[in-house]
Amino acid sequence: MSSLTTILRGNIRQYGMIIALAAIVILFQFTTDGVLLKPLNVSNLVVQNAHILILAIGMVIVIVARHIDLSVGSVAAFVGAVGAILMTKHDVPWFLAVILCLALGALIGAWHGFWVAYVGIPAFIVTLASMLLFRGLTLVVLEGATVGSLPQGFKDIGNGFLPEIGPDTDLHNLTLLLGVLVVALLVFFDFRKRAASKRYNFEVLPFGLFVLKQVVLGAVILEFSYLLADARGLPIVGLILFALIGIYTFIMSRTVFGRHVYAIGGNVDAATMSGVNTKRVDFLVMTNMGLLAGLAGLVTTARLTAANPKAGVNFELDAIAASFIGGAAVTGGVGTVIGAIIGGLVMGVLNNGMSLNSIGIDWQQAIKGLVLLAAVAFDVWNKKRTAGTGGAGETEPTPPPPDELVEEMAHLEAEPPGVR
Repeated sequence: MSSLTTILRGNIRQYGMIIALAAIVILFQFTTDGVLLKPLNVSNLVVQNAHILILAIGMVIVIVARHIDLSVGSVAAFVGAVGAILMTKHDVPWFLAVILCLALGALIGAWHGFWVAYVGIPAFIVTLASMLLFRGLTLVVLEGATVGSLPQGFKDIGNGFLPEIGPDTDLHNLTLLLGVLVVALLVFFDFRKRAASKRYNFEVLPFGLFVLKQVVLGAVILEFSYLLADARGLPIVGLILFALIGIYTFIMSRTVFGRHVYAIGGNVDAATMSGVNTKRVDFLVMTNMGLLAGLAGLVTTARLTAANPKAGVNFELDAIAASFIGGAAVTGGVGTVIGAIIGGLVMGVLNNGMSLNSIGIDWQQAIKGLVLLAAVAFDVWNKKRTAGTGGAGETEPTPPPPDELVEEMAHLEAEPPGVR
């Protein structure tokens, strides 16, 4: 019990939001008479929230690096508008238009990174200016009108599903197969991380609880896969999203760049004295955010089957909220990709559940604002609680290391001398 208490205390952000998400799902499952977790609604949840989750992945990295990006909604709208114009008025093949638009998003992010990293203007000011700039340019490009008649291949990015394979089972076989593969990979990496933690004498969950965790997590993923397979299968945008989650989780926990982002967010002066090229890291962080904003804009345009001058409104607020609700710290240095996804799902389930309960958009906005405030207040309280422990007569157990520390030590052990 002591070990369990220590583990939970050291990961209170992570487990707290998972518990909150589960509680919200259970609440709305009852209040909607089971509609929330019906296969078609689960599929719609993925499609309708994919663009925000994509933005949340980039935003949490920006926040960890102690910056903020207020322009992602306007950049998404602008890139989506440019893509629609290329495909409809200039007859550019949709796959080539997608590549060009992703490059445009990265270029816009590099523009932000130049001003932030090399000129020294705060990201808040740079991206606030860009929010106004690209919102205006969106109106210019679209000439104030909605542009539709997009190619079917492009629209499938936002509304299409993976193809059927295998025998007729009344379920989407490929989706079930991918679900089993994901469970197998997660179990493998969790066992590997547990072994690394024990090797460095870090506290780990008792084996029985560890196995229970794998069983519960695997059951949730398989149930999610089953619900999607019972509808129309995994949406193409869902495949894109899950691929991004895997890629960016690896980048932030297993690469030098990811470790540098956390180092800069934790203490930029110490990172600089340690030889970290902080300007280069900041530049790449902002460039990456522009790339993901461009992707989110293309996904939104594909889902709506048209480019709209008002697209992307409040995207930045939803992405920022998802990051903070998912455990990112206001002061930087803390946050994970998985946490941001959990925060985005909290917001998405809240939106969907309240809509199914016929709660007006006015109350929805108010409730989401309170949830965001509660998440940040919880972060502040947790910091004060941690700082206030260990007084006279008390011996506080050492909390377990964050995932990135375990990965770092295991990674360093595998590196030959001189690599760093």
